Amino acid sequence: MSTRARLDLSITLVTDAALCGERGVPAVVADAVDGGVRVVQLRDKTATDDNLLRQLEALAVVIDGRAALLVNDRVDVVVSARERGLPVHGVHLGQGDTAASVARALLGDDVVIGLTANTPEHLATLRRMPRRDVDYLGVGVIRPTSTKPDHPPALGIDGFARFAAEAELPCVAIGGITLADVAALRHSGAAGVAVVSAICAADSPRDAAEAFVAAWSGR
Repeated sequence: MSTRARLDLSITLVTDAALCGERGVPAVVADAVDGGVRVVQLRDKTATDDNLLRQLEALAVVIDGRAALLVNDRVDVVVSARERGLPVHGVHLGQGDTAASVARALLGDDVVIGLTANTPEHLATLRRMPRRDVDYLGVGVIRPTSTKPDHPPALGIDGFARFAAEAELPCVAIGGITLADVAALRHSGAAGVAVVSAICAADSPRDAAEAFVAAWSGR
């Protein structure tokens, strides 16, 4: 069964090297996956291609098949990683990145493609696209967040709920999400939540991930 067919979007970790600090991204990812994170998105806007490939090699080792591994923005890096045999499962695209149709043509039908979307115009564009091009939407920000200083106006939980109700794809909430938001977002139609600082900056990424998994499960 392909990764697309069995993708568990419930808790996604989006990496931030600065927030991971001296521990390093691989150590934080290892702890977070131990705690139940099932999608890891490598996001490093300043890294070179070679650096991203080295990071993916390290992440593949610590993840060890327990979570889907995605790359933020860089379709070219995903192509290179897969040519090298690295278990990289897909890409998450912003609105200004490579078009999803181009990414699908380059990467094939077994690769996960996520797309940031947060406006009615984005939804209108999606409805004109082939359904196969995109697997899920990253929707936010939910609350203002310093990890994405150029973010659009915050949707809040009510705004997310309205967007998700109109979308025809699974919606993952992102942006300033805390544990207290998780149950409400799930009840508002979220297929999952994506977390940056709440896990990357936590004293124990594993404990933080376990807390998000428990909140998602209603425990």
